[in-house]
Amino acid sequence: MGLYPMTRRAGNLLFVSGMGPREPGTDQIPGLVTDKHGNYLSFDFEAQVRSVFRNVRVALEEAGSSWENIVDVTVFLVNMRRDFDTFNRLYAEYFKDNQPCRTTVEVAALPSAIAIELKVIATVS
Repeated sequence: MGLYPMTRRAGNLLFVSGMGPREPGTDQIPGLVTDKHGNYLSFDFEAQVRSVFRNVRVALEEAGSSWENIVDVTVFLVNMRRDFDTFNRLYAEYFKDNQPCRTTVEVAALPSAIAIELKVIATVS
């Protein structure tokens, strides 16, 4: 969605650019179904969260790091009131063994029809 790398290493730190739920190589957003005019027919926030986590994991592994090496997470939610509890439940599931620092903010919008984006910093051995 722009001219920037998905990951960038600086010393033993790996910075992962803001990552959304879009399925790699497609325009598909898991959990989002629209009609031919782009109007929402159904929305599944949990599917978007799981997809974001999957995308982050792949980016980390392709860059030589891992999920367990995440030290900081910044979460951007479009609707904190609606989605925060669901996000916290899923976050606890995915980060039960590794507990990085975390900041969660609500934003007015994200690029395209996504409801969540993550930015992470991890270490690289």
